Amino acid sequence: MDDPSSPSLPEPPMMAAKRSRFAWLRRPWVGWLGIAVLFGGAVGVAGAATAWTMVCRNDACPSAASLTTYTPNQTSKLFAVDGRFIAELGLERRTLVRLDEIPQHVKDAFLVVEDKRFYDHAGIDYVRVFGAALRNVRSRSFDEGFSTITMQLARNIFPETLTRQKTLLRKLKEGHVAVDIERAYNKDRILELYLNQIYLGAGAYGVETAAQRYFGKSVRDVSVAEAAMLAALPKAPERYNPRRFPDRAIQRRNTVVELMRRADVVTTADASLAKAFPLELAQRVEAGETAPYFVEWVRQQLDHHFGQKLYEQGLKVYTTLDLDMQAAAERALEEQLRTIESGKFGPYTHLTFEQYQARMAEGEQLGGGGDSPYLQGSFVAVDPRLGAVRALVGGRDYNDSKFNRAVQALRQPGSTFKPIVYATAVRAGLGPGHVLDDSPLSMEQLSGETWTPQNFDLKYEGPMPMRRALFMSRNIPAIRVGLELGPQQVVAMARRFGISTEVPPYPSAYIGSGDVYPIEMIASYSVFANLGLRTTPYAILRVETAEGEVLWQPRPEREAVLTPEEAWLMVSMMKDVVGRGTAYNSTTGAGFRVPAGGKTGTTNDGADVWFIGYTADLVAGLWVGFDKPKKIKANAQGGTLAAPAWTAFMLDVYKRKPAPPDWPRPDGILMREIDATTGLLANSTCQGPILSEYFVVGTEPRLSCADFVPALPRVQGDSIIGGSIPRALRDTTNPFRIPPP
Repeated sequence: MDDPSSPSLPEPPMMAAKRSRFAWLRRPWVGWLGIAVLFGGAVGVAGAATAWTMVCRNDACPSAASLTTYTPNQTSKLFAVDGRFIAELGLERRTLVRLDEIPQHVKDAFLVVEDKRFYDHAGIDYVRVFGAALRNVRSRSFDEGFSTITMQLARNIFPETLTRQKTLLRKLKEGHVAVDIERAYNKDRILELYLNQIYLGAGAYGVETAAQRYFGKSVRDVSVAEAAMLAALPKAPERYNPRRFPDRAIQRRNTVVELMRRADVVTTADASLAKAFPLELAQRVEAGETAPYFVEWVRQQLDHHFGQKLYEQGLKVYTTLDLDMQAAAERALEEQLRTIESGKFGPYTHLTFEQYQARMAEGEQLGGGGDSPYLQGSFVAVDPRLGAVRALVGGRDYNDSKFNRAVQALRQPGSTFKPIVYATAVRAGLGPGHVLDDSPLSMEQLSGETWTPQNFDLKYEGPMPMRRALFMSRNIPAIRVGLELGPQQVVAMARRFGISTEVPPYPSAYIGSGDVYPIEMIASYSVFANLGLRTTPYAILRVETAEGEVLWQPRPEREAVLTPEEAWLMVSMMKDVVGRGTAYNSTTGAGFRVPAGGKTGTTNDGADVWFIGYTADLVAGLWVGFDKPKKIKANAQGGTLAAPAWTAFMLDVYKRKPAPPDWPRPDGILMREIDATTGLLANSTCQGPILSEYFVVGTEPRLSCADFVPALPRVQGDSIIGGSIPRALRDTTNPFRIPPP
């Protein structure tokens, strides 16, 4: 024992400094401050206890007991025409999996990121609460959260009661329910519910569905890197979506891997391998992300027919979609749009899709939704024999813009409407050899202003056969024949072709000024592909219960619009569009050899470009433009900007399926040699080129060039060729059967 009388040793400098640092604790006011803090703390605790007791009075909080019978709704599943899986339909796309089927590294990844003391707390992590509170006080915000896995589960299962509002009352309710859940269930059951419930972006709920959608595999088979990617998503599912923002997603994934290494749930070596692991995402077919615009279009139809049953009863929906054609359509459209943006067809001055994606990734807000600032397009392919939609693309990026341009957009069809006008003329008895006048035309509008339409090249060729007027897409002849027929006949024919939108009864409508839905405009060409029979586009073959009972089986709709002879004449003329007309360089000239017809389309302001083409067993067409109409580029033309995508699609399709034969010529069609400048039977007196042309029996010309006599031109609106015409044509009983003015 030390002798107290012995001299003391000198105090170490560190101890002296420590005694000096805490000397203020011996001051009298410190004791009073301590008493005040203890009293205030007691009052605060009492207040918190009162709030905790009162917050769930009168059943204000959901009961944890309901989890005993909790079963998530089953999603309905869509299948392609060959039975392959397309997508799930449901408010929450989820596939349940037991906890013992989930690998440990997946569970560890979520625990490390979301709730590292999960197995130690009773629903609320008070260490995290105080830490978050201190950081929020310092930042003067409510940004720092402290939700445990159990609290997240509570608000995910009871979203109507436990909203996502950042309020103290909501947090108290959430904590109260979390504590009740912890009392009622063990930790493994809570974790299992959480991992099956959590939203992980791209419409995926739960780790099993997310693993399928992102990696095309079960969660049972994911690697450490993939587990970290899944655990990275709850913080901000859309921000870290690996499909949209791969670089950002990898960075967040690697952060999770590092947290796993620090928590000793993976070794340093495994962590290094996981960080270096490339982001390998599943193909969209494997991930159930195929044809999102088609899927949503079908969902809307099913919702109208079945209502809530669609999202609860696990229906099986068999559709008309051909997955290979869908992939070909998506590929062809996107490649064409990127080619336009690259400047290959001439200077392109607008924001490109790639630039848009890069700027959005940096946090800029550039539109999106129903008004994308970049070049858009839509593509539809239909089996004309039944009307079955084989492919449908409504835009470039469904995640960015869910507006379906194939079925919702109203756009001017331009010259793709002209075949309807000429079909009306053929129906009235005019044939491909009928001569139209391509010369300057002006007319007074109801407003009193003068409308002077022009051809695309601002040139005029004078008298020309209707065939040439169509395959060279001359505007003036189309307007003149429309004036001769009258708006009522053209509007009525458009209705029979399946156009439901208003066709304005004005001359500009004859060259496509009236808005149409792309799917209706494209499907209307089934009249030509079927030699006169129109079919209505449809997408659903049948709907069955989970047990296989058929609930609904829509019937295809058909209507005879033209006779086979009339339709064959139209096909003959439209084959020349791809054989030597405005689409030649991009279709036949590009190597497509299957018998086909079609029509290019361009609006006069260059804001819409189209191509619609068909074979005997497939109609396909596309539109390209901006959501807010504006000139795509100088000299925009459908034959250049749209037709190449159609050709790429068709070449892809007919690599895998046999090409159909050419359309057989009906018995009611005959051929005659005619004079190209008058449309009359050719003989030695004709001055113009001699053509061989087809006619429906009974409509062939009866007069020859020898019978041609000069006559005064008829008044505007009552003229076919605008100059000298045979006197016999003034007789309404003449063999051309021209309708009276």
